[in-house]
Amino acid sequence: MIRYSLQCERRHQFEIWFKNSADHDNQSKRGLVTCPACGSTKVEKALMAPSLGAGTKKRSRAAAPEMAPQTPTPTGSETKNPVAIVSPQEREFRAKLRELRDHLTKNAENVGGKFPEEARKMHYGEIEHRSIYGEASPQEAKDLADEGVEFHPLPVLPDDRN
Repeated sequence: MIRYSLQCERRHQFEIWFKNSADHDNQSKRGLVTCPACGSTKVEKALMAPSLGAGTKKRSRAAAPEMAPQTPTPTGSETKNPVAIVSPQEREFRAKLRELRDHLTKNAENVGGKFPEEARKMHYGEIEHRSIYGEASPQEAKDLADEGVEFHPLPVLPDDRN
């Protein structure tokens, strides 16, 4: 096994274990190595400090058995992120969600925090129906759904996070 320090185009750094360097190269070429923070497939090897061992000194028979390399324990400043290898079908699905979201935001009016108010006015016939998007708290969304107002959340994708 080999551990690589990697960095995406947005400079998110993370580590992944591979069976060997050829396994890394194969997965990278196929676009299967993605940044856990943003989902980018534009990932490169980051600079790594070499792991320096004690050398190849002969040990006496009384010496303790050699231990397998240990994975470093994260310090308080390091955080673990969920990681996944995304299949080509999942990347295609993500692209379609992005396409849907982009279509909706380009062809609708952004009403921001007034979304619940505007949606209700349209639902109750107080104003003409039009395509809108904006923001609503979880409670506001629940209230709208309870009133029968039809709306859908806009898809948020890993690339949307910075």
